[in-house]
Amino acid sequence: MELAYYSDYAVRLVNTEEPVRGTDVLTSVEAVRDLFGGNRSAARRATEADVTRFRSVRARLRSVFAAADDGDETLAVDLLNSLLLEFPVSPQISGHDFRDDDGRPLWHMHLADHPSNATAGYAAIAAMGLAFHLTEYGVDRLGLCEAAPCRNAYLDTSTNRSRRYCSDRCATRANVAAYRARKRLEADRSESTGRADVSSQTSSPSGDRRAVERGR
Repeated sequence: MELAYYSDYAVRLVNTEEPVRGTDVLTSVEAVRDLFGGNRSAARRATEADVTRFRSVRARLRSVFAAADDGDETLAVDLLNSLLLEFPVSPQISGHDFRDDDGRPLWHMHLADHPSNATAGYAAIAAMGLAFHLTEYGVDRLGLCEAAPCRNAYLDTSTNRSRRYCSDRCATRANVAAYRARKRLEADRSESTGRADVSSQTSSPSGDRRAVERGR
């Protein structure tokens, strides 16, 4: 569904914080406004009060991704439904200024928010977009990056539902870490085997002497 692209609003907001690393870039009005991208008219509504409000919505959206990542579909849906109830939107047909070859508007569905503040508008669009994505592609398409300590949110759009990382960079880092771990394990096993061989060779002569003495 076309409206699923609004789910990027949720991903952008969730990924302003990396809890494991203890980093958070959502610390100013400018940071809030940057989240709106090209929607400058909505961004201009942001005030200092929206910084705290955005952080609250961010925590709730991360809980949706965490529940989905844990395989708890019911919890993920319940958490998302609570956001949809609190931050409603109105679907509208929009044409903007784009025209096709016949000079007609390119009609498409658009989510119109009627917010009391910038946070309400952003949360409404983010929650609705995530809801469309979830129902269109499945709860298992929402995840948190497995490359510790990242844990950024991502939307899996792969054909075989195989995505595990938020970016190619994290995938590469995780693969390198796994390769090094395998090499360390192989080295430890080789060293252990070597010690066992040395121990066996050291004890062998005395065993032979005892056998010879018994033969006498």
